[in-house]
Amino acid sequence: MSVDFVGRRGALFWLALKTGFFTIITLGFYRFWMKTRLRRWYWSAIRPGGHPMEYVGEPLEKLLGFFIAVVILTFYIGIVNLLLMFLSFAVFSTASVGYLASFAGVVPLWFYARYRARRYVLSRTRWRGVRFGLEKAAWGYTWRAVAHWCVTLISLGALWPRMTFYLEKYVTDRTYFGSARLHQDGHWSMLYRAAIPLIIALLLLAGSMVWMLWYDPVFGPEGLSLSGIAHDILTDGTVVYPLARPERLLLVPIALAGILYGAIHYRFVSKRLMAGHKSAEGITLASRLSGPRVAFIYTFGSFIAYSVLVVGVGALAIAGLAVFGPSALVFLDLGIEEASLDIPQSVAVALLVMFYLAIFLLWNVLYNTFVTFPLMRHLARTTSLPKRYGLRYVSQRARDEFAEAEGFAEALDVGAAI
Repeated sequence: MSVDFVGRRGALFWLALKTGFFTIITLGFYRFWMKTRLRRWYWSAIRPGGHPMEYVGEPLEKLLGFFIAVVILTFYIGIVNLLLMFLSFAVFSTASVGYLASFAGVVPLWFYARYRARRYVLSRTRWRGVRFGLEKAAWGYTWRAVAHWCVTLISLGALWPRMTFYLEKYVTDRTYFGSARLHQDGHWSMLYRAAIPLIIALLLLAGSMVWMLWYDPVFGPEGLSLSGIAHDILTDGTVVYPLARPERLLLVPIALAGILYGAIHYRFVSKRLMAGHKSAEGITLASRLSGPRVAFIYTFGSFIAYSVLVVGVGALAIAGLAVFGPSALVFLDLGIEEASLDIPQSVAVALLVMFYLAIFLLWNVLYNTFVTFPLMRHLARTTSLPKRYGLRYVSQRARDEFAEAEGFAEALDVGAAI
């Protein structure tokens, strides 16, 4: 059974533009309706075996869930941070320990919010009328995620595939399609294949730095500290020390580009490898996802979206200078004595705010159009169900009810996007 994707880029562009505009004029309240409409569009475009997926989440439950999460988080973060800062000053006579402890206390909430968001999205997703679902196990996922991250950091990233596999296995083994329970098979060591480009890029960067800074210094044999290098190379803007084969410096941007590609490759190819080992009774999955294709989508689409963002912010800065003069950029002396345009300040502020919001509206529309859309289309069309006779034995499951929906993910801005 193949999976098709029937959505059109133009229709998505206008939907994202319209819903984004409504979000702006309602000061952000429409974002819950915007997200719902976009998800319904994406879900209906994905059609396994010719039958469209359905998203049945409601905007009001997202809005209410967001308010509930904000109240809980405000109480939690406020009380906990107050106690931590008091203890930090009382015991260590400094605030730095309190800040560090506050950050460490918020980290588990990120994992909790991500699991809750996934549970909500699955519970509001149907195919051929049958609901998906995820068990109530957010706190179990949270402490496992914290433990795996600690192990990964201690190993300097060498055990990252182990963390990726076991966290995905924890979620998959608690995921249902109707009465059918999914299972994640395989072994975490298989994910090292997905990390090969990233490992090569990291080795290239490390080898280049050792070669150019220690074995055969590109800056000469002396002054290898950052301050020494800066002093030796530039004095009053002039290079005063000849570089030894400076073309070797090109290895650094090449390695950094390789790391970026390797990170994208690992993220999605690891999903492909694990998808091939997901199964239920009489049901299997298969993926033909292309790592280079996904990397191209991310690179090209992000370049378009962020180019518009950068150009827009630059134009906004120029407009601010034209309206307010040097007071718009108080830290820069541009030799401008007064504003170029003589218009009322209230009107100018309103126009600049509208321009600012329009920039980010256009960025969101372009990101949906050139990143999210082609990515979801590729993921759908490269997925299939080789074994599917178990679908005939699947029965319906009860609707999963929980008050805060994906409010924690919305409040913390993690895992709640399309």
